Amino acid sequence: MTAKRKVESSASIQDRVIRAKDIQQERFKRYSGIYTNAMMPSAMVKDICCISKVGQNLLKTAMEKLVLSGRAYNRILKVSRTIADLANSETIQENYLAEAIHYRSLDRQSWGT
Repeated sequence: MTAKRKVESSASIQDRVIRAKDIQQERFKRYSGIYTNAMMPSAMVKDICCISKVGQNLLKTAMEKLVLSGRAYNRILKVSRTIADLANSETIQENYLAEAIHYRSLDRQSWGT
């Protein structure tokens, strides 16, 4: 809040969310009952959520350090795909993957509280 950086307006955020939802609807239009990245079955994640070798190494390291399950692996990929959609990016860049991993680690910190 004290940082002197440009703040994104609510209208701009709303536009990005709408665009990301449109991207996802287009992506899943040929699949019955799937409309968002979160709804993707695990078998589809591998095809839709492709990551680079650097991204694979980043995710592998996070999986080991955070002791995450296969379900967590898929969730991180789905969230990183959504972050990429919000950025209007066709690819899941490493910074999107890192952001999704960070969210997962924050989630784990709140377990048991």
